[in-house]
Amino acid sequence: MNRTAKGLLVVALVAVVGMAFRVSWNALRDVATATGADATAATLYPFVVDGLMALALVATLVLTGDARRFALRVLAGYTLASLVLNYVHGLVPELHGRAVDWSRLADWAPANWALVLLATSLPVGSIYFGSDLVAKVLHHQPAPVTDQDEISQPTANRLGSDLHESAPEAPTVAAELPAPESADPLPDIEPVASAPTLAVAAAESAPRRATGRVPESARTPRPTRTPEQLLDEARSVTADWSDGELTAEAIRKAVRTSSANGRTLRDTLKAERAQEPDEAAA
Repeated sequence: MNRTAKGLLVVALVAVVGMAFRVSWNALRDVATATGADATAATLYPFVVDGLMALALVATLVLTGDARRFALRVLAGYTLASLVLNYVHGLVPELHGRAVDWSRLADWAPANWALVLLATSLPVGSIYFGSDLVAKVLHHQPAPVTDQDEISQPTANRLGSDLHESAPEAPTVAAELPAPESADPLPDIEPVASAPTLAVAAAESAPRRATGRVPESARTPRPTRTPEQLLDEARSVTADWSDGELTAEAIRKAVRTSSANGRTLRDTLKAERAQEPDEAAA
């Protein structure tokens, strides 16, 4: 259906619902008057019953799950109540002329009590059920679409069919020609792996990086060197260094130690070199 046809359908539905409400409004007003309502309350009474039916119908179109079933129960309950009251209005002709006694909708007392209870409880139920339905509609959040298979599958099928149809047929002329007798048999050619296969194999063979903190039990402990070992290593490394090259940073990098140890080793080595000439002169 196009947009114009849909619009006409909605207008026709609104017209039918409006006429049906007018017919039901007359019966519900007379029933409300018979149960003791004044003129203003009797005029508003049909909106309480049939109006909540319309609200419950809209809620069933919006809600889902348990909330939707609750709205359907409210719609069914108020529809049945309106039907009963309209039926009673048709059975009691005195209601049409407002000549019936107050709170008297049936000759049998238990039936009259049940009808009066039904008619007087509908406004209270409209307050409760109407508020609950509005709260459910306002707090309703539609579930997001997370499954992308239904979207990607038609595209994949369409692309696959297009590729299949557009693939050229292999020529058959070469197959009809006889092969030369003196031709040497061709060597077997190994199949070449496709690009996705090569990419997967490369990814599997590549070393994996650690994605988290390595536990202490899995770490390789660093060797701990004493100050005498550090000094002996620094002496052997800087044996052929000049005094200008003997700096704390150079020593630190050479023996792989901290900056503080590098300064200490520098001062110790310079002090040893300063003592060497004195010992030689003595």
